[in-house]
Amino acid sequence: MNPIDLPDDSASALEDTGVEFGSSSEGFPVARLGDLLLAMLPRSTGGGFLASAWRLARPLSTLRREDFYEHDGELANPAAFRARVLETAQHRRELSRLQRLQTRMVCSTPWGSSQLATIYAEGIAAHMTAGHGGFRLSAERNKRIIPSLRIGSGWYEEDEAWAIVALTFPELFTSYERALADRTIRDKWPDEWEAIFGRPLQPGESSGKDRRDFEHRHDGDWIVALAITSGHHPGMVEVVAILGGRRGANTMERRFLVPKPEYEGRGPFGFVIDEGRHAAYDGPSSFVGWERRKAS
Repeated sequence: MNPIDLPDDSASALEDTGVEFGSSSEGFPVARLGDLLLAMLPRSTGGGFLASAWRLARPLSTLRREDFYEHDGELANPAAFRARVLETAQHRRELSRLQRLQTRMVCSTPWGSSQLATIYAEGIAAHMTAGHGGFRLSAERNKRIIPSLRIGSGWYEEDEAWAIVALTFPELFTSYERALADRTIRDKWPDEWEAIFGRPLQPGESSGKDRRDFEHRHDGDWIVALAITSGHHPGMVEVVAILGGRRGANTMERRFLVPKPEYEGRGPFGFVIDEGRHAAYDGPSSFVGWERRKAS
């Protein structure tokens, strides 16, 4: 494993951020933010991923890969790691200035009984349950949500709808949380985002809008739903494609053979069959049970 070099000034504490950067005993970048330790664990194929540890008092230079756990996103290089660490430090500083109060309260939520509540402000509380969670807004607070995004019950689940709360009450969230909320709104509710901010989202700014545009453009095309390396045709991928990508009771599907390098370069929303180049295929299948499925 080759060490990943950091800039020379990274191996010391940075007084303005409260972050200590360094290299582990195995050469990968590490950083300490109080009790939290972060690392860029390298991949053999290049780049790495963010991992963390908690309350390890040893010098950074003695840390090893097995000291870290979790997986919190891909990192392209040490510069990306450094930026992520500084973003986390800023988030923690802002969080310490917000007057959030954790408490227990007897409360039934759409996801079960509340086990822990975090009060952000009067009328705004986030509840955690055994399996899920989300925000509960009072009737007065909920009136401030724009009608196109408002949920009548006042409950906003933690995966996506929480972003509606952050968008409406930005003063209660950190810069990091506000940026994440903006991304979530753009991806999940692009039409509403455009109406709020008064401009169209460009390609690449909203995965939700991009997917919708992709589906509209390829409404009459065959889009791959299943794929497997062909055991009968070397260098080819056997695929099952669905017309328009729409699954349902009357789904139309066909098999094709696609060159493997071409299929590996597919886009984020699926591979579109070019009937002029990709051969329709009705021969022996590498899909387990395909013959029984075809006969039924």
